[in-house]
Amino acid sequence: MPVFRPHKLSRRRFVTGLSGAALCAATSTRANPIGEPRSVLSGNSFRLSLDYLSVNMTGKQRLATVVNGQLPGPLLRWREGDTVTVDVDNRLAEDSSIHWHGIILPTSMDGVPGMSFSGIRPGDHFRYRFQLNQSGTYWYHSHSGYQEQTGLYGAIVIDPKGGDPDGADKDYVVMLSDWTDEDPAAIYARLKKVSHYYNFNERTVADLWRELGREGLVGAWRDRAMWNEMRMSDSDIADVTGYTYTYLMNGTTPDPGWKGLFKPGERIRLRFINGSAMSIFDVRIPGLDMTIVAADGQPVEPVTVEEFRIGTAETYDVLVSPKSEIAYAVFAQSIDRGGYAFGVITPDPSLTAEVPTMDPVPVLTHADMGMGGHTGHAAGEHTGPAHRPNTGIKSGDPGAHHGHHHQGHHQGHSMMADAERPAPAGNGSSALVVHAATEYGPQVDMRAEMPVSGIHDPGIGLRQRADAESPRVLSYDMLRYRYQTADRRDPEREIQLHLTGNMSRYMWSFDGVKFADADPIRLSYGERVRFFLVNDTMMTHPIHLHGLWSELETGDALHLPRKHTVLVQPGKTASYLVTADALGRWAYHCHLQYHMLGMMREVRVT
Repeated sequence: MPVFRPHKLSRRRFVTGLSGAALCAATSTRANPIGEPRSVLSGNSFRLSLDYLSVNMTGKQRLATVVNGQLPGPLLRWREGDTVTVDVDNRLAEDSSIHWHGIILPTSMDGVPGMSFSGIRPGDHFRYRFQLNQSGTYWYHSHSGYQEQTGLYGAIVIDPKGGDPDGADKDYVVMLSDWTDEDPAAIYARLKKVSHYYNFNERTVADLWRELGREGLVGAWRDRAMWNEMRMSDSDIADVTGYTYTYLMNGTTPDPGWKGLFKPGERIRLRFINGSAMSIFDVRIPGLDMTIVAADGQPVEPVTVEEFRIGTAETYDVLVSPKSEIAYAVFAQSIDRGGYAFGVITPDPSLTAEVPTMDPVPVLTHADMGMGGHTGHAAGEHTGPAHRPNTGIKSGDPGAHHGHHHQGHHQGHSMMADAERPAPAGNGSSALVVHAATEYGPQVDMRAEMPVSGIHDPGIGLRQRADAESPRVLSYDMLRYRYQTADRRDPEREIQLHLTGNMSRYMWSFDGVKFADADPIRLSYGERVRFFLVNDTMMTHPIHLHGLWSELETGDALHLPRKHTVLVQPGKTASYLVTADALGRWAYHCHLQYHMLGMMREVRVT
């Protein structure tokens, strides 16, 4: 049964699906721009209502799907060790669901229609009940249709049993998201027809003259020929951009912007959550260092940075200590520099800060396209094609396997022969990159031939800042779990998965196999497995595994950071260890909503 079902709601279905009371409640709203969300629900028993709401983000009235009449939904404040009960009423005219992102719980409570339960029908009710065996910053969102894009999401904070270990004086959630006035189904339809529909950063004649001056005729011609051969653009950083998106911070547009209050000298925890549908943000607070103390809700050894990238569905907790009685900008620019979310932390509600200047539009290089080279620098320019275009080799051709037998192409292929063992825990994969036979078909138009690890790479658009003398920019290798890794076993086997796509047709998949045609990835209860991901596309993909921790291999096996979502850079690899300690059926997918239809698998633990 499909997990993700796009649905276009007609005006007639909307009206007939709502009660008179709900229609009266559907009035224009704007989130509280100052301080905490309008609603914080705490305790261990909750009731949530899924409904429609008329909102005005851009000067136009549009219909949103919301929780308890709010966008974002209410902040749920839980306590570690409690058992929580959440009753959800669906007042929408279509099926709905709530997925508790990053919460480790029984599969029947995970909230993925068609995989862990049947969904919540219009007018029906569902009771979620589970114990909280973790603390930290998480979030919740619909896993049905495009409801996450249209506003059905909210924040979760689970307070630890022993109190805040970092001793913050103030605590703010900073939820980033993207809003569009367009029908999400129409956005997807446009992308299927013209994949670069929302990209207005294509090369111009002026760019060509600059390249001629910098690289000469031969260099400029060679570079242009490469991109033309692959039918790709070196500025194609994000599928959906600020052309249609308004970027929100706690539900508030950049004008007026969100505000959080402080007293000079206070230690403030900012809980950043990327609750967007399709947007990756780079976050900085000019004039303030940020000390990262948690990633995806899990504590890490404090690391101080000036900027960090937060992928769709990731969370980061940072501490800041403003000393001056001035307002500081909280600035989150989209990865393609097409727009930004904005707020301030200030000692006085009447004070504000200047909006920082956005960085230049990033441009993909050969290294970003799987040609190898430096992983942590903006350099790495290479000659020759960065990706190998799909030449139409059929799955039966000898070259399709690159010398390796492909086992179980629908579920991801094992990289361990009978006499081999995977590399020790923490070191990452030592296996060769293998392009499966299924990657040579209509689902795939590019393959990285020499990908390297992206763990040390802050990502496109941030490398120049990372290489500068003063800025400190986060890369994954800087994250160390604050406590020791619980399962110190080496992996028993490796599963290599390729993130694949056909950009011109807007088709996304794993190993060239879309979700509808894929077999489950099967894990045995208790086993220790390495997932080795190879990004064969030009896009940055946030990959989310439900129900199980992904322990990112950053080099220190004793302190592997635990994450639920991992960004995989274009033309790069990433690896993490998974202990299959939760029985059931779990979704595993790219968290970019318009990629999720194809780039998804079921992980089945038996």
